[in-house]
Amino acid sequence: MNAPSRTPDLQHSHRLRLNTLIRLRWLAIVGQSISVVVVAYWLEFPLPVSVCFALIATSAWLNLFLAFRYPATHRLRPIAAFGILAFDSLQLAGLLYMTGGLSNPFSVLMTVPVVISATSLPLRLTAILAALVIVIVTLLAFFHLPLPWHEGIVLAMPFIYTAGIWIAVSCSVAFTAMYAFRVAEEARLLANALAATELVLQREQHLSALDGLAAAAAHELGTPLATITLVAKEMERALGNDPKYGEDVTLLRSQSERCREILKRLTSLSSEGEQHLARMPLTSLVEEVIAPHRDFGIAIKLEPGERIGPEPVGHRNPGVIYGLGNLVENAVDFAHSSVTIHWNWDDEAVNFRIMDDGPGFPHDIIDRIGEPYMSTRQGAEPGGGLGLGLFIAKTLLERSGAEISFTNSSGPGEGAVVTISWARAVFLNPVPAGSTIFDTA
Repeated sequence: MNAPSRTPDLQHSHRLRLNTLIRLRWLAIVGQSISVVVVAYWLEFPLPVSVCFALIATSAWLNLFLAFRYPATHRLRPIAAFGILAFDSLQLAGLLYMTGGLSNPFSVLMTVPVVISATSLPLRLTAILAALVIVIVTLLAFFHLPLPWHEGIVLAMPFIYTAGIWIAVSCSVAFTAMYAFRVAEEARLLANALAATELVLQREQHLSALDGLAAAAAHELGTPLATITLVAKEMERALGNDPKYGEDVTLLRSQSERCREILKRLTSLSSEGEQHLARMPLTSLVEEVIAPHRDFGIAIKLEPGERIGPEPVGHRNPGVIYGLGNLVENAVDFAHSSVTIHWNWDDEAVNFRIMDDGPGFPHDIIDRIGEPYMSTRQGAEPGGGLGLGLFIAKTLLERSGAEISFTNSSGPGEGAVVTISWARAVFLNPVPAGSTIFDTA
């Protein structure tokens, strides 16, 4: 039975670890407590200390409740994390209300919950939290207790200064949230795309290991099957033409012989696969890559170029085969009538070039082709995907040491051109763990 296909869990990437929020809140509690103590007892400014510490204690109580209620590895659903961040915004707003509103220099900290939300929560919840913070900041601009100052002196800030602080905090909320969201989203997409790449490569490696498994199975089953065959022959010789068990023993011996023939074929297939698949010339690699794409109504033309020196013969690399196959598949999908495969080698490099006569790459995204979730297909186009195929192909080929470029042909009636090149040093100096693909025969 085939294993079910697995795709990266995009929802799980939006789940923030509870322990992260708890630690950040403890840091905020310590900072708030130090600020209140310094202002009230060192600077000796009049300050409602008991009310401020009551608000800080509320945050500490929530931290203790969450720490004892849930394990440290618990991941919050987006709506739960949103509720906790909204509470932090309201708690900080209460402290600012008691200490001068937007005149308090710590009012810029109102942007912190929004930034945390932007890096870990969906865009919709981040937008709601940003709107809540802007509403809170607007209310603090008009409703707040006086800023703590020397006793008997009221420090009144001009309204234009307060308006400037409001604009600064509001702009910081919007800009930092947008910036943090874009950076975090790109990191999530890249991580998910790399996970998909690893799954594809793992599947190809498992398929390549089937020959070895067949050989191991044939070796392990050979000894007990030989014993069964020997016992069946002895029983057949002893029973002779026994009317009751003679036919059964003869059938048992014939079926054991059949099993031995099957194991011999498995062993021969494994050795053949080891010879023909584990190591293959470049021309064989080209044929294996294009073979699955010949019967789709698009002519595939082979154009071997200048070849200097012996033909490289290398180890079969599933990642390279998959990557080149994906590029050929894309060329066949977009071509009008033909796809041309050109390859050559010399003393410096080995080069592949895949050309089609389709529309070519769109000029507005040609520099971004190969990035995850960047597709050259339009939404209504059949077979349109997320752009992961090209990303996976590019990643696997670059991992093998190749350089890959995407361009458009300048010739009439010709479309996209993909060039893949390996340095000769990669062919002649393989590194451990099968990171390179070829050596020379």
